[in-house]
Amino acid sequence: MATKFQKTKKAPIEAALANLKEAHKNQDVTAIDAATAEMNTAWTAASEEIYKAQAAGEQPGAGAQADAGHQQQANDTVTDAEFEEVK
Repeated sequence: MATKFQKTKKAPIEAALANLKEAHKNQDVTAIDAATAEMNTAWTAASEEIYKAQAAGEQPGAGAQADAGHQQQANDTVTDAEFEEVK
């Protein structure tokens, strides 16, 4: 998955970043705005793919992790400690 992501989504992000750096170097506010929008579009497309991959991979184990956390809480015992305040 990581290799596929890098090939399909990394190039547009790098191109948008290069455009943004160039616009910043030239102090062109209009170009900076356009390059920022381009960067956001490229990053949104890449992050959607990441979230989809994570959701597909985490669904089967999510319930087991929640059960483990619940069991840990049930086994924890809390005891009050006696203390003396010294002034």
